[in-house]
Amino acid sequence: MSRNGLLNEPVLILNVNFEPLHVCNTRRALSLVFAGKAEMILNGRGVIHTSTAEYEIPSVIKLSHMIKRPRPHISLSKREILRRDDFTCQYCGRKVRHLTLDHIIPRHCGGPHTWQNLVAACMPCNRRKGGKNPREANMLLRRQPYEPKATAYYRFSSHVHENQEWAQFIEGW
Repeated sequence: MSRNGLLNEPVLILNVNFEPLHVCNTRRALSLVFAGKAEMILNGRGVIHTSTAEYEIPSVIKLSHMIKRPRPHISLSKREILRRDDFTCQYCGRKVRHLTLDHIIPRHCGGPHTWQNLVAACMPCNRRKGGKNPREANMLLRRQPYEPKATAYYRFSSHVHENQEWAQFIEGW
């Protein structure tokens, strides 16, 4: 892998209390370490060589000062609805490549644009349901929609598959 490829690899940033905060690229993580704002916890990627020195490439870093922030929440978006519903139609249960969002209670009937009123639907099911509610269309939901909790596992689990060493820091939060 080229140096630029290594510098764009994801790095997990932990707060002083080891709470997972964010994912940044290696370049940003190295700048935080060199500035004394963070320390390396895990070197999961080897070293990078410059003309004058050799530096370990971090996989996980911990900040030097506590960052106080409000509890995170998951923004309502199509991507997050599809992720919550495991990229599966909530009416027929099929996993298809192209999914749409469906308002359980249609907008023209006063249905809100909220986590509890949006589900993933395949195009045939969405067309079949149309502007009706599920009962009128004789369609049942596989499960009731909900707002996902912004746990560290939910927020960072997509990275854990490629970075197994992160699991120990994410699963406890």
